[in-house]
Amino acid sequence: MMSNTDTYRCGYAAIVGRPNVGKSTLLNHILGQKISITSRKPQTTRHRVLGIKTEEQVQVIYVDTPGIHKDEPKAINRYMNRAATASVTDVDVIVFVVEGTKWTEADEHVLNKIQHTGAPIILVVNKMDKVEEKDEMFPHLNALSEKAEFAAIIPVSALKGQKLDLLQETIADYLPESDHFYPEDQITDRSMRFMAAEMVREKIMRQLGQELPYAMTVEIEEFSSEKGVWHISALILVERNGQKAIIIGKQGARLKKIGMEARKDMERMLDSKVMLRLFVKVKGGWSDDERALKSLGYDDL
Repeated sequence: MMSNTDTYRCGYAAIVGRPNVGKSTLLNHILGQKISITSRKPQTTRHRVLGIKTEEQVQVIYVDTPGIHKDEPKAINRYMNRAATASVTDVDVIVFVVEGTKWTEADEHVLNKIQHTGAPIILVVNKMDKVEEKDEMFPHLNALSEKAEFAAIIPVSALKGQKLDLLQETIADYLPESDHFYPEDQITDRSMRFMAAEMVREKIMRQLGQELPYAMTVEIEEFSSEKGVWHISALILVERNGQKAIIIGKQGARLKKIGMEARKDMERMLDSKVMLRLFVKVKGGWSDDERALKSLGYDDL
């Protein structure tokens, strides 16, 4: 239970941080459902994704953002930074995620980006389950508290679900009194078509993250239902022939495995049988071409 009054609260909480600190894992565990894809690879999240959690009188609209990073070598990196930076304007509270006992130059860069928004900042120190020297924790938290006027500092483990109740209660305290913006059973603003593309991309990132830097995206070409079966065709775009060969794998084995794992996720999401077809195509330079990015859906700012 998050509120002991009859007052309705509703507002936006942006989840920000440098790449790969566990922002999407945190959101998925708060929602109790997977809406943001995850992998060990930094910058897996490319788009802003809203996750909506309604519990009694409180509705929190979480904004999962791409990791804010300093380097912008390509148009897609600039797009991700714009998406992340735009997400912290006009939110009611910022959830700034950092990792364990680490504080990097990249964390400092994010703090500088969010400090002047005027929104209260809750510092979430994630991956606490991985901190081996527990006696290092208190001095580290003390040092973090001097970096800014944080509304709260909460150590959590998103993966293990530790201290997430406390985090949600703290977020709710900073939301304005308001009627809810979304129906109580809605958990995201994204379409199932978008989610299907992300599911394919996640499987590729998890299996081939080291071999395919950012030169891959997924476009859904068919998304229809007939006689209780969903027919989904996904086009995987890469930039070079060598990358196409990597995704297809020996005698198509890699592509088959990607399809099998993505189909299972889709069947869970749609609660129905799915016929999934995957195709791989080379489109040179798409990740550094603003017009190509827009045509591929990278324009939701």
